[in-house]
Amino acid sequence: MPACTHRQLVLLPAEKARVRCRHCHLTLNAGDLTTRYCPECFATHKTKRYDFEDLVTVDPGRTRYRCEECGILIESQ
Repeated sequence: MPACTHRQLVLLPAEKARVRCRHCHLTLNAGDLTTRYCPECFATHKTKRYDFEDLVTVDPGRTRYRCEECGILIESQ
């Protein structure tokens, strides 16, 4: 099988700010957190927990691509 030449690259969208619940560790986009409490904790334990930690995202100055043929991720600055 010949090596992939990465001729069909797809531009991946920039990563958004993400948060993680300190109790159940649910990770989601900060913009999707409309109720301000963890939806997973509320659904399973009927407890509204507001304790989240911000997750470090990839450098916003980098552009990410994915090869359609082999699936490799390529980053550029």
